[in-house]
Amino acid sequence: MKLWNKGFEPDKAIEEFTVGNDRELDLRLARYDVIGSMAHIRMLESIGLLGSDELPVLLEALQRILESAERGEFVIEEGVEDVHSQVELMLTRELGDLGKKIHSGRSRNDQVLVDLKLFMRDELKMLAERIKVVFDRLQSLSNEHKDTLMPGYTHLQVAMPSSFGLWFGAYAESLVDDMEMVVAAYNIANQNPLGSAAGYGSSFPLNRTMTTELLGFGALHYNVVAAQMSRGKTERAAAYAIASVASTLGKFAMDVCLFMCQNYGFISFPDNLTTGSSIMPHKKNPDVFEIMRGKCNRLQSVPNEISLLTTNLPLGYHRDLQLLKDIIFPATTTLCQCLDMCDFMLQNIIIKQDIIEDERYNYLFTVEDVNRLTLSGVPFREAYREVGMAVQRGEYTPTREVNHTHEGSIGNLCNDKIAEKMNKVLEKFGL
Repeated sequence: MKLWNKGFEPDKAIEEFTVGNDRELDLRLARYDVIGSMAHIRMLESIGLLGSDELPVLLEALQRILESAERGEFVIEEGVEDVHSQVELMLTRELGDLGKKIHSGRSRNDQVLVDLKLFMRDELKMLAERIKVVFDRLQSLSNEHKDTLMPGYTHLQVAMPSSFGLWFGAYAESLVDDMEMVVAAYNIANQNPLGSAAGYGSSFPLNRTMTTELLGFGALHYNVVAAQMSRGKTERAAAYAIASVASTLGKFAMDVCLFMCQNYGFISFPDNLTTGSSIMPHKKNPDVFEIMRGKCNRLQSVPNEISLLTTNLPLGYHRDLQLLKDIIFPATTTLCQCLDMCDFMLQNIIIKQDIIEDERYNYLFTVEDVNRLTLSGVPFREAYREVGMAVQRGEYTPTREVNHTHEGSIGNLCNDKIAEKMNKVLEKFGL
């Protein structure tokens, strides 16, 4: 069944090429398609395009379809083009001509747009919830290990004292920035395109404000052409949010891989959370974080892939846009899996104590000693030269004293302030 059927069927090869795996991807949209249709027919009844006796019959039938979708029992039958066609087919089978009335005043263009925006809203909100879990875990670890010092590096060279509290806390606050990107994408998705039809509106007296309220959208896409132009823009905004989170998570995974190796030896995990080698019996590999790093690196290519797919398209609908689902759907799933696994691993992380007692980290304290001399009245440049010459002569002996008190430093992590920042962002989701 095809909603555009005019009495002929396309060549089989053409159909297979143009439909691709869209039917499988559409299964994730089934509940949203039904919810959109329920709002649409309520509006149709309000403007006289459905009888008051017809509306409850259609709503009851759609409710049954919705329940089957939520149970995971909804299927798109062989020969049915997409989720929209399947829903209409099921209604027509059950209700006859009444089922054919639900498409009045809309096109598949705005129908799929509604489905996608409802879907992306939920996916982004779910992503925000997963980010918050990892954020809370990082903050908890930061507070727990705030006094456990570790080496800090620049250029992969020993630089200055850091702490596990500072390390965990840094990634927590980075996730706050990422969450702002998620909120921005959510706001773009949270606009109602229903009623834009094929992109140029309808001669029916549609009440688009009503469907906006029924579907819980935060705003209406007023201009019908702009509504259609949001196809691709919504996915691109979501992709940038996904890539931002993936960048933070991927960088953290890289740190973990470094810090687990014997040359660092800062952290470890229980044996059953590592993997081994087929030839080297001593190996305990950080495969989880290597896979996480790889997945997050791939996710950072998603905005570019979407941009290249949509960059030279003029206004109006084009079939190229169908391919967006194949890009963005797996991306949200992959990132949620990575966040879940990160939280699981962090529950089991083992922190090594007294790392900086090793003499290889003596030079961590040169800046501390320069600052100590400066605070005692020695001009900074003279203090710098004095400590530097001691290092050159091999005569430097560190004091191993660390006294950082300003906001965001080792001794004043400001985790409570960072939590406040995150909570302000989450309020925009209603979380």
